[in-house]
Amino acid sequence: MLKGKVAIVTGGSRGIGRAVCVKLAALGADIAFSYAGNEAAAQETKAALEGLGVKVLAMRADVSCGEAVDAFFAKVLEDFGKIDILVNNAGVTKDGLAMRMKEADFDRVVDTNLKGAFLCCKAAARPMMKQRSGRMINLASVVALRGNAGQANYCASKAGVIGLTKSLAKELGGRGITVNAIAPGLIETDMTAVLPEENKAAMLATIPLARAGRPEDVAEAAAFLAGDGAAYITGQVLRVDGGMAM
Repeated sequence: MLKGKVAIVTGGSRGIGRAVCVKLAALGADIAFSYAGNEAAAQETKAALEGLGVKVLAMRADVSCGEAVDAFFAKVLEDFGKIDILVNNAGVTKDGLAMRMKEADFDRVVDTNLKGAFLCCKAAARPMMKQRSGRMINLASVVALRGNAGQANYCASKAGVIGLTKSLAKELGGRGITVNAIAPGLIETDMTAVLPEENKAAMLATIPLARAGRPEDVAEAAAFLAGDGAAYITGQVLRVDGGMAM
């Protein structure tokens, strides 16, 4: 159970982020989540979380902007008084072959997925170090481990998240803070819904469990890493991929 804990989830209004918010709230954690711009989805998620009887903050914030991240975390500390759990879920894709990829598309993906995770970990580190406890959970991807044609920017950003995770685990472990990553495979979300059917079929053929994952599958892993049962686990990458990247 996570009653009395305060969890921050970036990109928490939809997909995996929403599922993580719901799971942590169901376990009793108060939730603060950021969202990029879908106000309707954010309010719907906020209402669903409040229906679980927890305190909720929903705030629009661009995680690639240091000032926006600092303002979001300051608001969380003002409203909740502490930060126990951070789940860095916010992410974007801008796919294309590397030789044709625009520099702006590379920068946007790396800035959101990797720089955003760094900025949020940095903002959470000080209050967590002060209380000598905390859980940081970063969303990576199986493509960070195996690469994927047409996703050089996304793969690079998620591989960077794994390196960031391992480095922070070494830096912060002495203060009772664990830092782990989750590497999802093919998960049914808005992001994967736009993939061509032949691409999804090809990916499904590589999955031993013969199905795409659900956001709730990732949320269960996040809840485990956020809980007391994972107190002696840090610097690890937990693949939630149906065996795709074995």
